[in-house]
Amino acid sequence: MLDLSDSLTDFADTAAVIAQLDLVITVCTSVSHLAGALGAPVWVLLSTSADWRWLLDREDSPWYPSARLFRQEKPDDWSGVARRAREALQDMIGSP
Repeated sequence: MLDLSDSLTDFADTAAVIAQLDLVITVCTSVSHLAGALGAPVWVLLSTSADWRWLLDREDSPWYPSARLFRQEKPDDWSGVARRAREALQDMIGSP
């Protein structure tokens, strides 16, 4: 894994990095919205009290067709979110 945070000074830098990635996995931050706006594949990990923009009870976003949402099923239960994202990633790359 390569930490590029020292090289990212603005959204243009961040957008350039996102454009080189196969997938962005993030929490609800500006990066999730930037990736979605760019049409880049993005998986957003959401808490039970997610921002209203992600709506309710959906795994997709009407604003960002390239986004997939992984929501907490119980407050503070990130293990379930991480497990589902891991399983989806394994399915995507064809790995056990």
